[in-house]
Amino acid sequence: MSNWVINHGLSALVIVVWLGINIFLFVYYYMHYEYNPKFQYTRAIIGSALAWARAPAASLNFNCLLILLPVCRNLLTFLRGSCSCCRCSARKQLDKNITFHKLVAYMIALQTAIHIVAHLLNFEWFNNSQQSKEQTLDAVLSRIGDNTSKWLNPIRSDQMTPTYVAFTSVAGLTGVIITIALIIMITSSTDTIRRSYFEVFWFTHHLFVIFFAGLVIHGIGRIVRHQTTDSMKVHEYNFCHNRTEDWGKIPECPIPSFEGGDPMTWKWVLGPMILYVCERLIRLYRAQQRVVVTKVVIHPSKVLELQMQKRGFKSEVGQYIFINCPSISQLEWHPFTLTSAPEEDYFSVHIRSVGDWTEGMFQAFGENEDEAMNQLQPRISVDGPFGTASEDVFQYEVSVLVGAGIGVTPFASILKSIWYKYEKADAGLLTKKIYFFWICRETQAFEWFADLLRSLENQMEQLGKHDFLSYKLYLTGWDSTQATHVKVHIDEETDVVTGLKQKTHYGRPNWDKEFQMIAQTHPKATIGVFLCGPQPLAKVLEQCSNKYSEVNPLGVHFHFNKENF
Repeated sequence: MSNWVINHGLSALVIVVWLGINIFLFVYYYMHYEYNPKFQYTRAIIGSALAWARAPAASLNFNCLLILLPVCRNLLTFLRGSCSCCRCSARKQLDKNITFHKLVAYMIALQTAIHIVAHLLNFEWFNNSQQSKEQTLDAVLSRIGDNTSKWLNPIRSDQMTPTYVAFTSVAGLTGVIITIALIIMITSSTDTIRRSYFEVFWFTHHLFVIFFAGLVIHGIGRIVRHQTTDSMKVHEYNFCHNRTEDWGKIPECPIPSFEGGDPMTWKWVLGPMILYVCERLIRLYRAQQRVVVTKVVIHPSKVLELQMQKRGFKSEVGQYIFINCPSISQLEWHPFTLTSAPEEDYFSVHIRSVGDWTEGMFQAFGENEDEAMNQLQPRISVDGPFGTASEDVFQYEVSVLVGAGIGVTPFASILKSIWYKYEKADAGLLTKKIYFFWICRETQAFEWFADLLRSLENQMEQLGKHDFLSYKLYLTGWDSTQATHVKVHIDEETDVVTGLKQKTHYGRPNWDKEFQMIAQTHPKATIGVFLCGPQPLAKVLEQCSNKYSEVNPLGVHFHFNKENF
């Protein structure tokens, strides 16, 4: 099986199954409302618009069931642990949770648009039928049940308008609220807003509470109605629909009775809602646990390192946590990859100052760098850890790690863990070779990570495994002064920028050349490629992973993995 199938196949299968269920529900309910005898009189007023309104509603129920599941981080971490015996290609789908979440959201938007347009037509035709003074079937049906609950047309008088019904009925008002909430959530979730105005994205996304509350209430109005079963037994449509003048006058055609269908949405979304409430309760409980900042380190390029301890905290390599600092923002939680190894007695993160919140953290903790236990330090809360693709790095004999800028953080945890495993002679370590690439714009960014690489470099040499780690550091930004300085010291044993034996490269990697070399060196290996970096780089690496994998099952295969928060 080709690597394209391995990298994309299960994702394609998930999408095909998801689309298949959506299409099935849409077609099944369209046919149900278009041909079910119960709705023959309803269709006499509004025609096929009934089916066009109800079919997307069924698909909406299914997608609203799914939309919360990909953001249940504790559930995904549990599933990742439960699937540890499964193939990596199966577990990889859990790392695409946000992609699937967005996909489901787009489907909800599409089905909502169809649902709204169909109901706008429905109410226009309902209104026309109510206003009609003729004895046509739709006009007669609209006058039934004036003083009872057995009506069919929700517009009950000439004075009522579709707009009035939309803003006074349960179904209409909740529909308006749901639609507004959905529009705000989707428009504020674009990459531009989410990256530049995270607070806007964070706050507006919590309109999902109003969305789901309105969704559950929406069907209570029972505005879509059909002929009752008892009425169908004594009033046959085929015989009576063209004898409206005889309704109630002959025993074969008594005046038909109508009723609304039972609300169905709550049955679809109740389970996921309960699951999500449990998720939030777990987060709330963990947020209340005390976190002790044991050490604060200021690195170059405005990078803040926090070393912390928390009772019962256990992690795996490459996992991430969410951090909240109430003195900066009571509600904001931001994700950070752990840079500490599971073997260490603390957990740490590296925070680069790139926005208001991170700048606030830098100022709050940077002032007390030498006094980690200072009473003036702000309190922080931690939620996690949560699983990521990097957890699978030790599942491969050969791994390729690619970090861009601060995206190197998950690999700090991995390389530290390797250091400890070799120190303890861990016989269970499957990994035999690691290729590490780090791409940075400025030389200062290398400084905080160089010590770790130097220690690992020395240890591998002492153990006679100097070929275990191959790393290349790429500097993409430099000036003429730096270039001259490097040229003067080009013959020195260690690199002038990092102090490491491996010299720094200038520019960007030639990925085709790198992948070709790795494939030739390991012709029969399954190689894991792990990236923490921007999407354009992910696209290039994924293309190379597919390009240099062989169709032959016994040949080399690259499995691409990307960190997603």
